[in-house]
Amino acid sequence: MPSLENLRKQAKLVLRWHRNRYYPVAAQIRAVLPRYRQMTDPEVLAHSFKLSDAQELVARQHGFESWQALRTGLQTMLDHTEQTLAKAVIIAAEPELFVADIKVSLDFFTQKLGFSIVFAYGEPPFYAQVKRDGAQLNLKSVDSPVINPELRDREELLSAAMTVRTANELKQLFLEFQSTNVTFFQPLKKQPWGARNFIIKDPDGNLLLFAGPAD
Repeated sequence: MPSLENLRKQAKLVLRWHRNRYYPVAAQIRAVLPRYRQMTDPEVLAHSFKLSDAQELVARQHGFESWQALRTGLQTMLDHTEQTLAKAVIIAAEPELFVADIKVSLDFFTQKLGFSIVFAYGEPPFYAQVKRDGAQLNLKSVDSPVINPELRDREELLSAAMTVRTANELKQLFLEFQSTNVTFFQPLKKQPWGARNFIIKDPDGNLLLFAGPAD
């Protein structure tokens, strides 16, 4: 659990980055704070940005609507921790896919797989994030493949795995993707261990597994 003092330092760091016109922070601000969403990087960096804005950004990054809500939530968690010793909980995972062309990948994920763009950074973009429901994927541009394509296909080396709740939802997802003419590395099928899944290959050869219960 982060301390309030550490979160204050994070907010002051974000504010300093904005004042220093540090471009990567512009994408972060735009992705997290709705009122900046339609601005370009230069517009975000030229716009008024106060410590209260930086604190709100930090709060939203930690799942709270405001700095005050974060402070209240931290105190509640602190009180609970003092009463019960709990393990740390990982609340999210963001697999990173290595791609040759961010724009081509963004088009694939948005037009073929129904994802939306969280942010795309750079001119032209070299780093981006896409999201669909609870699944978030980071896209990073690289000059050459980071894995042997033949080895990846032969060993079925997955780049990301995503799960739905029911067999019916998985079938709906398969039919949705089938209608967009994506490349299936493996069609929808039931596995010996009881799960049902299918695998899609993206434009860079990354294997994306979609899974759900068999029944």
